[in-house]
Amino acid sequence: MASTLDLTPRASARGVGSNADTTPVYDYTAAGSAFIRSTRPDYFGWLEHVRAAAGCTRPIRLAGQLLTVEQSTGRVLDARHTDRMPDAAIYTACGNRRATVCPSCAHTYQRDAFQLLRAGLVGGKGVPETVAQHPAVFATFTAPSFGTVHSRVIRKHTCGNRRRCDCRAEPCHARRDAGLCEHGQPAVCWARHEPGDAVLGQPLCLDCYDHDHQVVFNLFSGELWHRTKQAAERWLAKLARRRGVPRVEVVTASGTIRKVPPVRLSPGKVAELQARGAVHFHAIARLDGIHPTDPAAVIPPPPGFTTTDLVDALRHAAAQIAFHTPPHPDRPEGWPISWGEQVDVRPITTDGAGEVTDGMVAGYLAKYATKSTEATGHTSTRLTADSIGDYADPDGDHTARLIDACWRIGRPTHTPVPLAERPRDPRPRPGFIPAWECPDCGTHTRYAACPVCVAERQAALDTEPAKPATGNPYARLRRWAHMLGFGGHFLTKGRRYSVTFQLLRDTRVSYRRHEHHDQADEHPGTLRAVDHHDDDTTLIVGTLTFAGVGWHTTGDALLAATAAAMARERNSAGREELAHESGTNPDGLVLAA
Repeated sequence: MASTLDLTPRASARGVGSNADTTPVYDYTAAGSAFIRSTRPDYFGWLEHVRAAAGCTRPIRLAGQLLTVEQSTGRVLDARHTDRMPDAAIYTACGNRRATVCPSCAHTYQRDAFQLLRAGLVGGKGVPETVAQHPAVFATFTAPSFGTVHSRVIRKHTCGNRRRCDCRAEPCHARRDAGLCEHGQPAVCWARHEPGDAVLGQPLCLDCYDHDHQVVFNLFSGELWHRTKQAAERWLAKLARRRGVPRVEVVTASGTIRKVPPVRLSPGKVAELQARGAVHFHAIARLDGIHPTDPAAVIPPPPGFTTTDLVDALRHAAAQIAFHTPPHPDRPEGWPISWGEQVDVRPITTDGAGEVTDGMVAGYLAKYATKSTEATGHTSTRLTADSIGDYADPDGDHTARLIDACWRIGRPTHTPVPLAERPRDPRPRPGFIPAWECPDCGTHTRYAACPVCVAERQAALDTEPAKPATGNPYARLRRWAHMLGFGGHFLTKGRRYSVTFQLLRDTRVSYRRHEHHDQADEHPGTLRAVDHHDDDTTLIVGTLTFAGVGWHTTGDALLAATAAAMARERNSAGREELAHESGTNPDGLVLAA
């Protein structure tokens, strides 16, 4: 009940003054725990301690000891234990690339992906700037049709900005004979779907759609891309032979001399899951030459090779490559794997004057590097025998049927049937042994083998990866059922296309380390976990163990996320100011940071 005392007793007016009741603070709420944390004397020290993981939704906590050792003598110069640190742990960011899991770490991953992809087109980060003169194209390879789905098609754009496209779409599937499919579902759709319509990507008839073929295509899409790249390189090698360009003699690591084609592809690609759950690839393909004495060097291709040759090579490879998967008990002849009819290949310009520029392509691909199955409406971690029933349903919606197809096709075909799935004989079986207790799980049974332990071993066998050369090539479908069968990394590149994510991370750590050195010089006597007394003579040796995931309280998460958001706003304001002074696009500066 609120106080009824006059807030200023000597004033003639009632209800104003300083004697009102104080609002209670409850530490079990986010605001209350944040208030308690911020009122502690060590608040600013804690905020500096969690700076490296601020903004991360589920940071990793490490506990243990850090030793500063002199490399020449092995003498321990300093020792610190996490018990003397705030929260008795070291916080490190989770590093997850998915924006739905951790927006802060995904933002860092996206900026690194932008730098990695753009460096392969214009140089920098250790890549020679001469790559800007190499022929390069932006290619999109789509999946074939596995059934009719709701779509939004615009044949001719009249809008000025594709991001805010308000053009009128064509009817979804307009047909003169509005009949029914064999399952009694309408085979026509006259709707003009909006961009955010929930039915986009959903089949017109779930029973007509080939869910098995789609998940198998997702599984073997990486092999299809690999064969397409090889076919394009063979086409370019034949073109060089027809033009009289000789092969290049290179010396291998073993000292032998071998002749190789004078050109090679250096690609970088990103996988995207469409709303229907089928994967397609957006790729950057750059044409390089071969150095005779240094095969790892990046040099221009021989004179005469143009962007048109690269476009023709990729189109020829996409139309030519097709194969059948290995036999499966459900389909002994296998499934055909090939690209769809929509293959788009466009030249990339690095001077900012063309339709497709280097910054545009790098930003476009970096955007998809932080996404996964969100477009299909499904998000989950790796599925097991205990959790598969929550997502798979052979009579459910589109995504549930895709997951069911992954689990059904990926079942073990070379192992005995689990005891729970074996047919039982209703008649008594005299072969039972006396009841006994399993020493592992304590189950009382009369079987010769414990049914609980056998089922657990079978469930583990169902989800473990299998070697395609010796085992079941479809076993990975169960391991990647939560990804609808696609088990590859969403961003891959050629070895010589650009730098690695590890190099970018190491550079960022080195920058922060020197930044902390400068701060330590201003405040003598402080030592942080990332500091080195002398990088040439000392070494930090850590014996850290996993202590947990996440913040201790919701208030800590609120304070850390707020501090990280304020820092991002300051950085964004600074980039916008720099963009205003230089007359460039601030969006590009944000991505390039």
